[in-house]
Amino acid sequence: MDARCFMPGPPLAANSYIDFFRRASNNPPMPRPDAVRRVKSYSAADGYVYQYYFFEGNRAQRDGRPGGEFTYVISADRRSAFPFKIFVRQSALDAWAKQNGRPLTSSEEYAVAKMRLFQAFDESSVKPPQEGQQSREVVVDESNLEDLLGRLGI
Repeated sequence: MDARCFMPGPPLAANSYIDFFRRASNNPPMPRPDAVRRVKSYSAADGYVYQYYFFEGNRAQRDGRPGGEFTYVISADRRSAFPFKIFVRQSALDAWAKQNGRPLTSSEEYAVAKMRLFQAFDESSVKPPQEGQQSREVVVDESNLEDLLGRLGI
């Protein structure tokens, strides 16, 4: 039996291909589901209990200085929530790496940001922003990095 009898038209070249046109779907794309967040509690030094969860971490800049921006969502009353940011300056991380012979890992940088969040809770400096204003943020820099790492045993 001749194999060409099953091929309509002339034989295709080795680098030829067939395009199948996709019909438009009548189903709209599904939205990406929200991530499941693990809500945690922290009892501050003044006895106030905050609920919080980690929202996202990004590389960012403040006044032209690069660093890591860690955003937490905070609830002080269990009814409303607001974002609160910790900015870890890259210059502090670089200075620590030069002094200690190794850079901090991303997990250690996250842990430093979380320790700074706890410190902000204890200082009562975590407050919801006023209407129409951006949320407050705190900074990890050369002046407080060693203390925060000391709490972590690093």
